[in-house]
Amino acid sequence: MADSEGSFSTSPVLEKLDSNDYSSVGRGYGTYGIVGAAAAAILIPILLSTIFMGKKKVKQRGVPVEVGGEAGYAVHNARHAELVEVPWKGATTMAALFEQSCKKHLPERFLGTRRLISKEFVTASDGRKFEKLHLGDYEWQTYGQVFDRACNFASGLIMLGHKEGTRAGIFADTRAEWLIAFQGCFRQNITVVTIYASLGVDALVYSLNETQVSTLIYGETTNDLGVSGMSNWKVSSFSEVEKLGENSPLPPSLPTKNGIAFVMYTSGSTGQPKGVMITHGNIVATAAAVMTVIPKLGTNDVFLAYLPLAHVFELAAESVMLSVGCAIGYGSALTLTDTSNKIKKGTKGDASVLNPTLMTAVPAILDRVRDGVLKKVEEKGGLAKKLFNIGYKRRLAAIEGSWFGAWGLERMLWDVIAFKQIRALLGVRMRFVLCGGAPLSGDSQRFTNICMGAIIGQGYGLTETCAGAAFTEWDDPSVGRVGPPLPCSCIKLVSWEEGGYTVADKPMPRGEVVVGGVSVTAGYFNHQEKTKEVYKVDERGMRWFYTGDIGQFHPDGCLEIIDRKKDIVKLQHGEYISLGKVEAALTSSDYVDNIMVHADPLP
Repeated sequence: MADSEGSFSTSPVLEKLDSNDYSSVGRGYGTYGIVGAAAAAILIPILLSTIFMGKKKVKQRGVPVEVGGEAGYAVHNARHAELVEVPWKGATTMAALFEQSCKKHLPERFLGTRRLISKEFVTASDGRKFEKLHLGDYEWQTYGQVFDRACNFASGLIMLGHKEGTRAGIFADTRAEWLIAFQGCFRQNITVVTIYASLGVDALVYSLNETQVSTLIYGETTNDLGVSGMSNWKVSSFSEVEKLGENSPLPPSLPTKNGIAFVMYTSGSTGQPKGVMITHGNIVATAAAVMTVIPKLGTNDVFLAYLPLAHVFELAAESVMLSVGCAIGYGSALTLTDTSNKIKKGTKGDASVLNPTLMTAVPAILDRVRDGVLKKVEEKGGLAKKLFNIGYKRRLAAIEGSWFGAWGLERMLWDVIAFKQIRALLGVRMRFVLCGGAPLSGDSQRFTNICMGAIIGQGYGLTETCAGAAFTEWDDPSVGRVGPPLPCSCIKLVSWEEGGYTVADKPMPRGEVVVGGVSVTAGYFNHQEKTKEVYKVDERGMRWFYTGDIGQFHPDGCLEIIDRKKDIVKLQHGEYISLGKVEAALTSSDYVDNIMVHADPLP
């Protein structure tokens, strides 16, 4: 997914992720399940391929549509004649969607958190100390319990003195209390301001001051706040606020569809961060649209949550999950697998314990899993390496449509022979991965499809479109594309003559990607001029956002991002790089006469 300053992001998603965060994700892959019937397993697929030869039909996923506004080439989702706005009748706000889903799934598991058994510090050979955690099983709260906690928290905020019409900020790691506080605020029509830690202290102070936040929901202890000596601040624990509300419950003051649900701060390449005003209608529409894309989504699913909730990618994903009654288990990037950096030796990682069916991921995670496994394959060599390579090629041929019989008997055979222990890295039940934050390489996508047995849903969206722009469909085997428009949006390409991209180009129309529909947000907080620059409303009343990205539409209606109007590139971790600044710095060197800078976002 992408934000307004770079391709494939969800606000500043993972802009400052430490490259070591995921360094151990792929290390846990051990010996293969090599069986004595290896020769037979190789011959059977060859026989099957001969019997089931076939060619897949091209499916029309997006169709051209006439729209208003600036001239261009517009496409909408082929399966939906009208834009999707709500998941079901009456769920027009996040508050309504949350309440209705909680009542529908009252006794079902909702939010899960691992029990902390102990923590210790170990000293490395270089003298550095590292924290290691011994974590137990997940402890669950039901939909009914979470709803009660959200109501109590909402009443507690008001009793604590939070004034109607003022904003509350959330500055905390991804956890159950984050979502409870978020939903609790909506029960009293409180707008939430979300801030991501990587923006830095200056950006945090700027965001809080600009939005005049009067209540800050913080994720650490009171001492860490640094406000214990400030007489004008009242500090209470999360549980104290809940208890206050439980003892003095207040009737809800519910928001409207067009009310601002949250202001999400996203950094650009320069200057101060911008606060994107996202309405209840925006986030509900995105959730409703994604629900139509992921197959068989429901109460049997378990979602592994660990990416920052301060970004629209994770927030939109968890909104989808709560809508369908899915169980959400919280983890972290540093405890994700059995060999993650913060996991104590002998302790299982989050994925092993939770055994999820769904998760979000950024390409950096999937790339490290692939690289770690391939390194182990190379180290083992011999028959194990040969079987892995044969199985990989057979499954790859099946996915790309050269033959038909890959997803039955042969799939099970290769899973046992070559891929069983690889699948265990992220849980053997993993079936669908929602990927965003940066462009995903074709190699990593195929590796996840084949070795993890999971479908990749690669998304393209922006904070300004509440993540709702394009999303690859589950049965699309292609790589390098971001799918057709989501059912909540319409995507238009507008010619950029200066850059040489026009909608008349052959063989595919090209131009700046402009997103319109019910997921397009209300604009930037307190920045009307910037809002007018990139947001437009056409004569039919549809709101459009000009992304600055350059795309092209394939004949089946799927979008591919091919360039960017600005000279800014986004690397795999979501980090922005200004080529102009790099070039200027290098040119100033006495050792450089002339230079051309190119940044490849893929490895």
